[in-house]
Amino acid sequence: MPMSFGRKGTLEVRIATTAAEIDAAQALRYRVFYEEMSAIPDAETRASKRDVDRFDAFCDHLLVVDHKLAGTEGGMFRPESVVGCYRLLRQEVAERNGGFYTASEYDIAPLLARAGPDMRFLELGRSCVLPPYRNKPTVELLWHGIAQYVASRNLDVMFGCASFENTDPQELALPLSYLHHFHMTPADWYVRALDDRFVEMNLIPKEDINPREAWRALPPMIKGYLRAGCYIGDGAVIDRQFGTTDVLILFPVAQISERYLTKFGSTPA
Repeated sequence: MPMSFGRKGTLEVRIATTAAEIDAAQALRYRVFYEEMSAIPDAETRASKRDVDRFDAFCDHLLVVDHKLAGTEGGMFRPESVVGCYRLLRQEVAERNGGFYTASEYDIAPLLARAGPDMRFLELGRSCVLPPYRNKPTVELLWHGIAQYVASRNLDVMFGCASFENTDPQELALPLSYLHHFHMTPADWYVRALDDRFVEMNLIPKEDINPREAWRALPPMIKGYLRAGCYIGDGAVIDRQFGTTDVLILFPVAQISERYLTKFGSTPA
């Protein structure tokens, strides 16, 4: 599998290959999730200033590196050159290491069983980008990297959790209801939040929803997923540690918008 998936100007998207690069991604995640957003660190996390969990050891880490900031100083990797990241977990790796992260929020076992052994899943997680890089070139590079990774590994389905920066479902009633009524997974792909974590998304009747207004209330990442043709699972989940309300996103690769496949499947200009 190629480690580098392409460049756009000074930005490159690639898979981390060293412990220092993974550490840089964990530092970036800490800056975004804990310092910028409202995640609550434990003592170890606060001391290390790293967002780390057990999954990091066996996942692939997709990085966006800004070569203006890259290079070496005394032979040391510059962690500040990592400006965006995603964490990628393939099904066969998850099965060897205790399952998917998403299984702590959603009952994905029935989905995996229905899909059977010939359908290969990829979990997307821990995505973040530094504020100055939250723009079209960086996001397009991340999408391009994921598309190339999926193609190189012959993967069939992508899924994971996407978040609202809010833990009050009533304040999110409009966008959650919109996702429930307009983008719910069809029966073949149905996924439901775990019973003990299930938060109802059907808070406003479909006929009372203004789709344009609801769209404006969605986070940019979820808008991007929807434009690409993703489905949304049944039920939201409140993540108190990260200060978010999560929804499950699911993409059968064969059904991803042709416009997105054309746009992100080729080498970036």
